[in-house]
Amino acid sequence: MGKLFCLAIAIPLVLTNCVAAFQYEYHRLNETQLSLLEADESLFESNTLFVGLTLIHTAAAKGAVCLDGTLPAYHLHRGYGSGANSWLINLEGGAWCNSISTCVYRKRTRHGSSTFMENEIPFTGIMSNKPEENPDFFNWNRVKLRYCDGASFSGDSEDKAAELQFRGQRIWEAAMEDLMSNGMRFADQALLSGCSAGGLATIIHCDEFRSLFPRTTRVKCLSDAGLFLDVIDISGGHTLRNLYTGVVGLQGAQKNLPQICTNHLDPTSCFFPQNLIASVSTPLFILNAAYDSWQIQSSIAPPSADPHGYWHDCRLNHAKCTTSQIQLLQGFRIHMLNSIKEFSRSNKNGLFINSCFSHCQSERQDTWFAEDSPIVKNRAIAVAVGDWYFDRSGVKVIDCPYPCDNTCHHLVFRS
Repeated sequence: MGKLFCLAIAIPLVLTNCVAAFQYEYHRLNETQLSLLEADESLFESNTLFVGLTLIHTAAAKGAVCLDGTLPAYHLHRGYGSGANSWLINLEGGAWCNSISTCVYRKRTRHGSSTFMENEIPFTGIMSNKPEENPDFFNWNRVKLRYCDGASFSGDSEDKAAELQFRGQRIWEAAMEDLMSNGMRFADQALLSGCSAGGLATIIHCDEFRSLFPRTTRVKCLSDAGLFLDVIDISGGHTLRNLYTGVVGLQGAQKNLPQICTNHLDPTSCFFPQNLIASVSTPLFILNAAYDSWQIQSSIAPPSADPHGYWHDCRLNHAKCTTSQIQLLQGFRIHMLNSIKEFSRSNKNGLFINSCFSHCQSERQDTWFAEDSPIVKNRAIAVAVGDWYFDRSGVKVIDCPYPCDNTCHHLVFRS
């Protein structure tokens, strides 16, 4: 039912989409710290646009550096025609680091150092430059801001002994200042987006982004797969809450989280989007799979909470879940829907929750806009986001429970 996209798991980790020849490798950490799902899974064609890396040279003087002290970076593809003064800023995802050891490991990867970043990356999905792949944003100025801090662009601290710089907030500010000086200050419309940890960062920084522009500029935000829920795992523990407590405390993120939340909740709670989204004043679109693959693997049923491996097969392939496991995942979906009730009451906000086992659907071409991309109520994701952004219609789309949707591109993993 639906499309299946198979990924092979190994150490070193190799991810192979079953319908493409593309492969990407990186060393696997524990699934909580760096999920395999946050690698680039785009299906590349021969004419895919690759965009070069730009280091932010003005960042060093501001102390805005990656974990290892190297300069932060972004990829920019200039807009043209009707999109010449429109800007799409996409915040890269890539999990988090919550301890000295995990951050030391991370600083030797592309998620902790610009030394290890690719010289060029593919722009697909919402980043594509082709109208047939990205009908509403193809000719905008499109920017991918690289993620090299490990706290969703929110930390501001350091550990001198471990030679670690936790400067996500400064990177955010330095990047925005650099882009404003490179033409973004003239924008007549702008969209901040991000996937996974970048989706969380989008929620955290949405109102800050709005404040960069005059009131006459149309500014909105899109969070893809960023709705991480504060749930109890299958062992009765709080795997993701424990992770976030480490991230926020180690990286000094608490002072940069929205004050409207920290005024009445603890800092860790204010790292969970469910406690932030209703208070974001800028129009915000939540795009999420109801059965988010990353959260199943790393928050609900991580190996650390499953010592006997009862969830092993279900983690890899939803079709191998038992009736009771599916029932628990249906409860997760209900939790997600309950968490967005207040948010969805606002006419300015948008919503697309499909009943797929997936993670990050705006940056993959097959899920963003293609002949067989996922559809809910006759809308593909790209169409829903475009309709909402340009006020063509309100969009509050919630799918029926699994297994009713046969348009999903489910992720299936092979060990």
